[in-house]
Amino acid sequence: MAGVGAGNDFQWCFSQVKGAIDEDVAEADIISTVEFNFSGDLLATGDKGGRVVIFQREQESKSRPHSRGEYNVYSTFQSHEPEFDYLKSLEIEEKINKIRWLPQQNAAHFLLSTNDKTIKLWKISERDKRAEGYNLKDEDGRLRDPFRITSLRVPILKPMDLMVEASPRRIFANAHTYHINSISVNSDHETYLSADDLRINLWHLEITDRSFNIVDIKPANMEELTEVITAAEFHPHQCNVFVYSSSKGTIRLCDMRDSALCDRHSKFFEEPEDPSSRSFFSEIISSISDVKFSHNGRYMMTRDYLSVKVWDLNMESRPVETYQVHEYLRSKLCSLYENDCIFDKFECCWNGSDSAIMTGSYNNFFRMFDRNTRRDITLEASRESSKPRAILKPRKVCTGGKRKKDEINVDSLDFNKKILHTAWHPKDNIIAVAATNNLYIFQDKIN
Repeated sequence: MAGVGAGNDFQWCFSQVKGAIDEDVAEADIISTVEFNFSGDLLATGDKGGRVVIFQREQESKSRPHSRGEYNVYSTFQSHEPEFDYLKSLEIEEKINKIRWLPQQNAAHFLLSTNDKTIKLWKISERDKRAEGYNLKDEDGRLRDPFRITSLRVPILKPMDLMVEASPRRIFANAHTYHINSISVNSDHETYLSADDLRINLWHLEITDRSFNIVDIKPANMEELTEVITAAEFHPHQCNVFVYSSSKGTIRLCDMRDSALCDRHSKFFEEPEDPSSRSFFSEIISSISDVKFSHNGRYMMTRDYLSVKVWDLNMESRPVETYQVHEYLRSKLCSLYENDCIFDKFECCWNGSDSAIMTGSYNNFFRMFDRNTRRDITLEASRESSKPRAILKPRKVCTGGKRKKDEINVDSLDFNKKILHTAWHPKDNIIAVAATNNLYIFQDKIN
């Protein structure tokens, strides 16, 4: 698989954009999560209005050779509704925090979606036949008088227009006191974890009324609280291992074979802080917003406010790779604190071969880092470059002095336009980038 493309050998080009062009975006339409399924043929997005939209990749056709498998809407459904907790007098938002696909076992597809409190297992299935010729019902569905039935007929299946149905198969509720920030399906395909600020629960996909609490960092006295859980994920191959990250910039790896309650971690990953660079904002910007295992299970990647770090699971003392995402913002932390942007939670993702990583930034910029060549690139998701197969031009930010022609000044960046959620196709060089209410899909340019 090719790298990020900073040279002549590899370039990214525009493929599609989904969503309205309106200037004033409705809050409910803002995309809050993006996720490819295991084959990459389906791409799911969740939004702040509680909706899930699934796109399906079209088969490449000889009549349209340049379409190269475009993604079109496959199914749209309302996953969560706004609720009200009367005991605590709290509104529960319908916003979809995370979507996770289950590996496909049969013709249907299954995914988990969660808001702040409730996780749902959805079945997405196709129907292209309907039964006709019932004995006890008329064609319009009314019941027939049994005494008037003089002969029996065998119902037959007749073809009909394809219908994609989404039905909730399980609802996992009432297990989280705090807001759910992560869900992760285990490699045993039978269990999954859900994490909130202070606890991680282990669920069985078939059992909705019971979960096991596997991590609890809540102190007896809440005034002694020093950190919260920010993300959690299962190891891709070892079903007993999971990690969780904290707001203090640390990652704990736990082994469920040790004990039922994983209060004692097996490994503790932390980079020693440089005392010379300590400031008022140090603790805020070191908080980890996302953690992702590599596909091969050897590494994990963490994203904090200014950087992405790659850790070798065999080395806890420091990361093996550190990539600066937008170092030019270090001098702007004061204003980013005042406008609350410093608390934005950026996600990160690996490409299919773990050779490149991607994460978002401001001004609708997103960054890619090639781990082999150590090259990096900044690209922009914008409608200006949304002509079919238009090549994305690398963007550069200048911090002072004379600005070159293609550069953008750090003071001109739009902090309301932010790429928080991205996804990389598990096999191909296709990426999905959520920019507010629009979903951009880019692919590599085949020469």
